[in-house]
Amino acid sequence: MSNKSTPHGGYLIVTAQFNALVTERLAAGAREALLHAGIAPPDIDEEQVAGAWELPLVVAVAARSGRYRAVVACGAVIRGETPHFDHVSRTAIDGLARVQLDTQTPVGLAVLTTDTLEQALDRAGGKGGNKGGEAALAVLQAVEAIARHGAGAEDGPLRV
Repeated sequence: MSNKSTPHGGYLIVTAQFNALVTERLAAGAREALLHAGIAPPDIDEEQVAGAWELPLVVAVAARSGRYRAVVACGAVIRGETPHFDHVSRTAIDGLARVQLDTQTPVGLAVLTTDTLEQALDRAGGKGGNKGGEAALAVLQAVEAIARHGAGAEDGPLRV
């Protein structure tokens, strides 16, 4: 990272509390990655929401506030016996993508969609690594790329 200080906003980690055994590990991975990259602890805020369904709204409000250069969303939707999994996971992921494009604020996607708790734990610091840390590193790269191109939230939504 070329500019470790964050004069134009810090970083926010928003964590869904549903499936907390998984999501807390994702948030820890995101926090550790940001710190390891040189982001100062006072420049990292954390927020909790009930579940993955609530992530897009809270991330959108935070992104529009102008306080953050990037947000990492941590959640886990584990398949059950009903179609609820499909609705929640698709809405959360599509909503977060929309926030990123509408606000030009990078949103790290650490929302796991797995068939089992074991698969989720593997991806939250187990044998599959930590997707929270990976999402944090991805937003740091996006922040730098946006800065190189001179774009910012004040330019309005991205059109794709």
